[in-house]
Amino acid sequence: MTKSVVIPLPEASLHGDLTLPAKARGLVIFAHGSGSSRHSPRNRFVAEQINAAGLGTLLMDLLTQHEERVDDVTRELRFDIGLLARRVAQVVQWAKHQAELADARIGLFGSSTGAAAALVAAAESSDVAAVVSRGGRPDLAGDALPEVTCPTLLIVGGDDDVVIELNEGARARMVCPTELLIIPGATHLFEEAGTLAQVAELASAWFVRYLSETK
Repeated sequence: MTKSVVIPLPEASLHGDLTLPAKARGLVIFAHGSGSSRHSPRNRFVAEQINAAGLGTLLMDLLTQHEERVDDVTRELRFDIGLLARRVAQVVQWAKHQAELADARIGLFGSSTGAAAALVAAAESSDVAAVVSRGGRPDLAGDALPEVTCPTLLIVGGDDDVVIELNEGARARMVCPTELLIIPGATHLFEEAGTLAQVAELASAWFVRYLSETK
C-alpha cells in the first residue's frame, strides 16, 4: 500500500510517498541526489525491490517546490549538505513518532549528494540502523564520517572513476562496518543494462540483514 504523506518539519513541509508492505520489518528512507526528487525512476525501481523484500520505503522531496525552483537556477541547495542532512534527520524523527512506524528499524538510502546527507544524519541519530549509498558522494559528509556507527554499504559503478576514488577515501575515514562494492561496467547513473538491478539486489539484501534484527 502506497500513500502520499506531508511531513511537517520546523522549517518546511516535505512531500513523500510511503509504501508499507504487510508486516513490514523496517523502513528505508530515501535521500535523493542532486537535482532529483521523490519521482526519480532509479530510486523508485530500487524502492520496489526493497518493498518486495518485505520492507517499507519512504521516498521524499528534500526541498520544497519553491526551493527546487531556486535550485534549478543556482544549483546551490543540492550541495547544502547541512540543510539536507538536517531534513533527513528530522524525517527520521517524524517516522519514529508515527504509530504505524514506531517499531520499525530505519535505514537510509542515499544517492549522489543525498548519500552525504544520509551519512551526516546517521552520525547524529542512533535511530538509523543501516545506510546504503548509490553512486554517492560520502566524501561530502566530511568530519561526520568517523561518527557513523551503523553498517554502511557504498555502491559505485566500475566506470565511475572519480567517484570510486572519493568513496575509497571516505571508507578509509569510517570506523563502522563498511563495504565498498563496485559494479563492473556501470557509470554514475547505472543506466547500463542490468546494473541498476544489481544495485537494488545489493541494497535490499543489506537492509534485510540489518533492519530485520531484533532490537
